[in-house]
Amino acid sequence: MENLQETTPKVWFRAKRYGYGWYPASFEGWVVMLVWFMINVKYFITTDTLSHSGSDTLIGFAPTFIITTIILLIICYKKGEKLGWRWGEPRDKGPEAQDLLR
Repeated sequence: MENLQETTPKVWFRAKRYGYGWYPASFEGWVVMLVWFMINVKYFITTDTLSHSGSDTLIGFAPTFIITTIILLIICYKKGEKLGWRWGEPRDKGPEAQDLLR
């Protein structure tokens, strides 16, 4: 049993029980989310102070937001549970269904 725990990688993001996506499930996952949030807020404030209108702010901020979000999704995919559409408890209560609940 101990050998199984050693070979199982730590999951940073758990798959949502309803719908499609992940949520942070470990300290590392929360750090990734916090860094993503801080980068976007900092860049938005910097872009807003240098722009002359609301549309300039959004046009200047959009590329950075898209790039950081793509990087976040890649990290979630690599360090998270298998992604798929879910809707509540699995009907099959076999070993695979129990893995989804952990």
